[in-house]
Amino acid sequence: MCDLVRLEVSDGVATLRIDRPRQLNALNVEIRARIAAAAGEADRADDVAAVVLTGGEKVFAAGADVKEMAAMSYADMNAQSARIVECFSAVAKISKPVVAAINGYALGGGCELALCADVRFAAEDATFGQPEIKLGVIPGGGGTQRLARLIGPSRAKEIIFSGRFVRADEALRIGLVDRVLPAEEVYPAAVEWARQFVGGPRLALAAAKQAVDLGAGVDLATGLEIERQLFAGLFATEDRATGMTSFVEDGPGKARFAGR
Repeated sequence: MCDLVRLEVSDGVATLRIDRPRQLNALNVEIRARIAAAAGEADRADDVAAVVLTGGEKVFAAGADVKEMAAMSYADMNAQSARIVECFSAVAKISKPVVAAINGYALGGGCELALCADVRFAAEDATFGQPEIKLGVIPGGGGTQRLARLIGPSRAKEIIFSGRFVRADEALRIGLVDRVLPAEEVYPAAVEWARQFVGGPRLALAAAKQAVDLGAGVDLATGLEIERQLFAGLFATEDRATGMTSFVEDGPGKARFAGR
């Protein structure tokens, strides 16, 4: 993997790290392609139970590479916009639990990338926003869709229309992040959260994530049917038999899962 985007695995937890600090981890064409590739690799890796998404100690990602975008024509962006969506979707589609560890700025594409995680841990000095309106455009990597689904349409519109910054305390209050911590504790806390899934029932975790994600975009009856099918399907897995046998014989929380 390119040094600008690294995938590091330790004790069952993968860290997908953006490392372009001099450019504040700006998401250019190359970085986005590398993120998508790393996300796919993490999803396929048998030794990865969960993923931590980070930009390092100073900045998560300050947005798209505006200099690169400014030179693009409509034809250029019409083609490139599909790749932008593919990048973020690759992260959102990781079938394992994903936590974003956010220090510093998570703006524009950086905020959109954080929204692709299942949960978000932020530093006390973290700053969020979708300032694309100030460039005469709108979010193009899922910001109008994922932000509205997470915090509600009215709040999302206010943030997107104004392009204003959202500090960590407000982000926690409106549900944009799940935990706010001192800056030096964000990444370790994210790794600790991810580590709880090592040795867990991998297929059940993937099914739970799929049920929530798919169900969020459909009516209740369809969502219940998605859940029903995924629930029934798990009765074909080794982990289901292991978990239920362990519960009956030894009590809850003692099963040792094989991930099959």
